[in-house]
Amino acid sequence: MAKVLQPEEFLELGKSLPMIDVRTPAEFEEGRIPGALNIPIFTNEERALVGTKYKRASKDSAVLLGLELVGPKLAMFVKMAKKFALQKEIMVYCWRGGMRSGSMAWLFETAGFKVHLLKGGYKAYRGFIRKQFAEKSELVVLGGMTGSGKTEVLHEMKKQGAQILDLEGVAHHKGSVFGALGQTDQPTNENFENLLAKTWLDLDPNKPIWVEDESKSIGSVWINDALFHRMRQSDVIKMHIPKPERINRLVNEYACFNPEVLAHMISKIEKRLGGLNVKLAFECLNKGDYATVADITLNYYDKAYRFGLQKREGQTIHHLHLEKDNPAENAQKVIEFYKSLKK
Repeated sequence: MAKVLQPEEFLELGKSLPMIDVRTPAEFEEGRIPGALNIPIFTNEERALVGTKYKRASKDSAVLLGLELVGPKLAMFVKMAKKFALQKEIMVYCWRGGMRSGSMAWLFETAGFKVHLLKGGYKAYRGFIRKQFAEKSELVVLGGMTGSGKTEVLHEMKKQGAQILDLEGVAHHKGSVFGALGQTDQPTNENFENLLAKTWLDLDPNKPIWVEDESKSIGSVWINDALFHRMRQSDVIKMHIPKPERINRLVNEYACFNPEVLAHMISKIEKRLGGLNVKLAFECLNKGDYATVADITLNYYDKAYRFGLQKREGQTIHHLHLEKDNPAENAQKVIEFYKSLKK
């Protein structure tokens, strides 16, 4: 008989055993446990047919239809499981830990597999991870104006032993209107949250966890309420990098892109930049004067960032002035600065 595990147990065992998601490809694409593999009992269309039968006829007729659809695929399911299973041991989940995962577990056991089931299914997993972000931990926010190299500093801090949660890395977006350039497609919002949780669960809550200062949305994905609330209640270490250094960073990051693409991005914030500034930015793009373009856009982003900080009540902001855009050195200075605050 399949062993039923709580979400925390299931995730821990999933680090060493294959997790099989038996929901439809559409459900799997929308959101899944990181690392899970998809062996769908029903196609998207088949599940819709079974659901319609359930609503318009009865549960019994829906079950019969389901059996008719699945029957010819049983041997294929077992063959796929054999490819994934580790020494004939495998883990299975569906949406609520009901008929789909139970049926697949029965099939795999019949074929000689040792099976582990997720109690409450993917729905229980989602509830579990959301609670984890609200658990007590020492969260520290790394802030700084656009072009300060916050993400790179965070990764240098990780090399030096700090714990980080790379929001922009998981989001595949750098946060600004230019943030999608050079990035792969963003995950769905569910998968963004699931991937963050995977990292979060491996962090030590008794040691500082560093995150980059972000707004609620990063491109098309959103930071969940519990984590965002924690970020807005945590201390901020704000790096102050001279503007010429930040301009130089932005030129290095974005001058490689087609000027027409950059112009399109600038046009998205035309109302905030002002018509004259946008016109000047377009002229500078045509001349290859990327430094002036960066300077113009920073005037807007700096103003917006300062305004955002002023609106935060009850959040302590510590200011760290740095001379150069040197991520490795700045990471060390950030760590030492934070330690000095704790003495």
